[in-house]
Amino acid sequence: MAKLKLHQLAKKFNMDSKELVDKLRKSGEDVPSFHSTFDEEKARQILFKEKSESPHSPKLEKKESKDKEKKSLEKLKIPEGIVVKDYAQLVGKPPNEIIKRLIELGELLTINQSMSPEAITILSESLGYEAEIVSPFQERILEEEESEVAPRPPVVTIMGHVDHGKTTLLDAIRKTDVALKEFGGITQHIGAYQVEHHGKRITFIDTPGHEAFTAMRARGAKITDIAVLVVAADDGVMPQTIEAIDHARAAQVPIIVAINKIDKPDANPEKVKQQLTEHGLVPEEWGGDTVFVSISAKERTNLEELLEMILLVAEFQELKAPYKTRPRGVVIESKLDKGRGPVVTVLVERGVLKVGTPIVVGLTYGKIRAMIDDKGANVEKAFPAQPVELLGLSAVPEAGSEFFAVSDEKEARKIAEERALKKRLIQEIRRKHFTLEQLYQKVEEGELSELKLIIKGDTHGSIEAIKDALTKLDQTKVKINIIHTGVGGISETDVMLGAASDAVVIGFNVRPDQNAKVLAKKENIDLRTYRVIYQLIEDIQVAMKGLLAPEFEEVELGHLEVRATFKVSKIGQVAGCYVSSGKVANDAQARVIRDGNIIFEGKIASLRRFKEDVREVKAGLECGLRIENFQDFKEGDEIEIFKVVEKKVT
Repeated sequence: MAKLKLHQLAKKFNMDSKELVDKLRKSGEDVPSFHSTFDEEKARQILFKEKSESPHSPKLEKKESKDKEKKSLEKLKIPEGIVVKDYAQLVGKPPNEIIKRLIELGELLTINQSMSPEAITILSESLGYEAEIVSPFQERILEEEESEVAPRPPVVTIMGHVDHGKTTLLDAIRKTDVALKEFGGITQHIGAYQVEHHGKRITFIDTPGHEAFTAMRARGAKITDIAVLVVAADDGVMPQTIEAIDHARAAQVPIIVAINKIDKPDANPEKVKQQLTEHGLVPEEWGGDTVFVSISAKERTNLEELLEMILLVAEFQELKAPYKTRPRGVVIESKLDKGRGPVVTVLVERGVLKVGTPIVVGLTYGKIRAMIDDKGANVEKAFPAQPVELLGLSAVPEAGSEFFAVSDEKEARKIAEERALKKRLIQEIRRKHFTLEQLYQKVEEGELSELKLIIKGDTHGSIEAIKDALTKLDQTKVKINIIHTGVGGISETDVMLGAASDAVVIGFNVRPDQNAKVLAKKENIDLRTYRVIYQLIEDIQVAMKGLLAPEFEEVELGHLEVRATFKVSKIGQVAGCYVSSGKVANDAQARVIRDGNIIFEGKIASLRRFKEDVREVKAGLECGLRIENFQDFKEGDEIEIFKVVEKKVT
């Protein structure tokens, strides 16, 4: 029977976790803490000794239903990583009582130490609360003044499979040359742009179609009002097309399908429509509710119609945002520029963002020094649904982070530092609770080899995509350990870290500086740079194969019959043999078989023919053979000759 953690068992048996621990301890079982695992069948026998008390008996079910009615837990939001003192205040109990209860659960914590998620859940349950553990970045939401709302432009995300023409479509709409700047024709990171059509603005977000960029597509879908799904008429529905549909549905946004490349001779828009109906997207002309537009981005065919449809769908949504309120928004992309420092592309969601405003972005903060729009012009203000690049932050924030304006830079710094501290505390908790059971499990699975990586990229989105792709690789035999990531070029410090930790240093769309190159050569550090993500992933797979413990297989060479034995002074016993099949080689191994049983296995010490040493003897010939550390040949023995060769591992 499977072993489960105690709080899982308690849930299964509809009991309080503390009650379960107490009962098991009273029965003489050694239960050090709620992190312990326990055999389910054994727990069942201890807790339900009488048949009438079986967890499936009507008597117990009746009792359980009464308990459920009686026990309606009050929901309580608790920040992840909360310290004991703050938790005690939240639940209205003295800190000493909380510490005592934690000790009973096997958690030895002081008043200023952070509690683990398991401790929060179980302790809250015993106190009559249902704990909802929230991110430390959700607990400090600043008060926002009420503000009248006004119409805003729609935010449209262009989604679809690799090379179906998303960037070319956006390029045609913007009348600029974005696609040619992208290496290999694949969008390597998100771009955000704003265009005007018949006096109305539309914000476009371009997402990469490569399979590795799942997180970026999901983020694009979350901040959008309309998803434009680009499907090539000559290629049809592909894996990332389906994934894009799922992301748009999860974000509950309307989908407009743009069937692209209708100018190609093998284009079949009707086939694409048929394929998409299988995924719930039925064209309006077929009685469905999905807008389909057949276009050619290259020939600029039906682009006007597509823009009209976007504005029409947006009109039905009645998109509005408050303008006179504290500015808030989300980071679309971030990077480190050598001359300008941290550069962050943001989408303003509410309020008017101005140059000089102090803001908090994830774990970082700063005062906006400059804002640049998608045309490269400096702007003083950014309105709702407008994408802009910000300069002036203290560090590069993670893509997807929310930003909000605060009253002054001092407050911004304080909030960012609080968040950073809480993140460190949470990481410490997660490291601390690596249990012996988990360690034992890893030992049982076999010792894992480890490939350590240092990853530097041009943007956070690129690094996020690489990490996401690497986690999908099979790590049962070789574990990938990413010890450091960062935005910007490969520096001497990165190479020093690689040398100290025996790691491979990888750069994506970035280059090492001269000092880094010299040090890497001197320290013999594997330093690699890439422009296309799938080449990077392929090379990592090759490196992982190199770390696998070699596998060996036995190759049979031949069979011999012992027809005579000889004693040679200072050498020992030699077998006179006849090669009945295959061959015998002087660098092979031999297995002596007598009456069907293996009696010895070892390396061939010498192989002779007519008193001369030879490299091999083929079938039908006689030879003299000696095996290392074996002196017991008998006439009639069979000898198998074989080699152990290294097998290619995958």
